[in-house]
Amino acid sequence: MTGARGQELVVGVDSGGSGLRVALARAGDGRLLGTVSSREPVRTGPGGIDAGHLIGQVVPAVDAMAARAGGGRILAVCVGAAGMATLGDRLRAELPGALERAWGVRRLALAADAVTAYAGALGQRPGAVVAGGTGLIAIGTDLAGWRRADGWGHLLGDCGSGAWIGRAGLEAAMRAYDGRRGGSAALLARAEELFGPARGLPGALYPRTDRPAVLASFAPEVAGCAVAGDPVAAGILERAAAHVAEAAAAVCPAGAPVEVALTGGLFRIGEPLLGPLREELAACLPKAREVAAAGDPTAGAVTIAGALAEDALRLPADPLLLRVIR
Repeated sequence: MTGARGQELVVGVDSGGSGLRVALARAGDGRLLGTVSSREPVRTGPGGIDAGHLIGQVVPAVDAMAARAGGGRILAVCVGAAGMATLGDRLRAELPGALERAWGVRRLALAADAVTAYAGALGQRPGAVVAGGTGLIAIGTDLAGWRRADGWGHLLGDCGSGAWIGRAGLEAAMRAYDGRRGGSAALLARAEELFGPARGLPGALYPRTDRPAVLASFAPEVAGCAVAGDPVAAGILERAAAHVAEAAAAVCPAGAPVEVALTGGLFRIGEPLLGPLREELAACLPKAREVAAAGDPTAGAVTIAGALAEDALRLPADPLLLRVIR
């Protein structure tokens, strides 16, 4: 358990579709004292994100890390969660009381995962961040308010994401199988090697509850075929780059030159995507400067918690994207 002795601490939590990550850091300088990761995602139900399930994972993890670090008093917590904007009602209702009972902490920030991704990448300065993985969302701020673009899921958006690239690649494979224009024999070969005969692909894919992740798993194959010289695969990545740049442009603060950061596993595809993306960003955002992301969403949650503890939070509050409870 944490106590009043010793150092002052902050907690950052990153809850997403692939699991949960909890970080303990020292208040003031933000020095990381420990992290705990779980591959078990926090459950969601009719009431939204399951606050009890999250609390049941976070509190013991933090208590154990704090004990190993020599104890201390937790001043502030930031929880960043996928779906916070639309599924976060239970967290907003139940988490403040639960954390006050557990640690006596009253300073809490509840953030959408896009906001913690932003804070991890750019800290508390104005700019724009595109977070890309299976899905894709862009978020920007001038420190007076937030703008977001996409993040609408693989059926309505997430354009340029891993799932989008993978679906486009599999469509090109099926076009080749049918003998239609726009098909790619290279992508068809890779699809059949990974998923079996093409005619069975719809039956193998459509019933899957993890369909976006399965689609995204084919994105590296699209990149590989592009590197090998397949023009259809290269064209898919060029279109993906255009979508990413459009999302970034939609959220950039108007006027002055702005920093843009890319974060997430999507961009580990590398040069087949990043090359055309640099060209698209230069065309869409001639005043923008691309910068490397400083950290990940867990680091962003720690940054927000640390700023909250110091009464130095500059990122704008928002009812759905960043709610601060003091």
